[in-house]
Amino acid sequence: MSRIRWQQDQVAGVPLNRHVGFVGPVEVGSVAYDGSNRFWIWSTPLQEDAWGYGPTEHAAKAALEAWLASWLGHFAPFFQPDSGPQA
Repeated sequence: MSRIRWQQDQVAGVPLNRHVGFVGPVEVGSVAYDGSNRFWIWSTPLQEDAWGYGPTEHAAKAALEAWLASWLGHFAPFFQPDSGPQA
């Protein structure tokens, strides 16, 4: 089960082929259908050059979630309690 809450984007009440993902109140990414190329593109506002694509909406959402988990893993040491005095 995804930790990302997906919300379909809309303009003037008309649903779009774009979904925005949130973790709590933070927007972590979006997936949108590219009709000219017939695939779903994912992107994130958390890193400017991070994006990718998938053949389906589900595949693009899974790819974004995999990228996000990997990217957040780099921050794990920041959240770990100190293991002792620093030299």
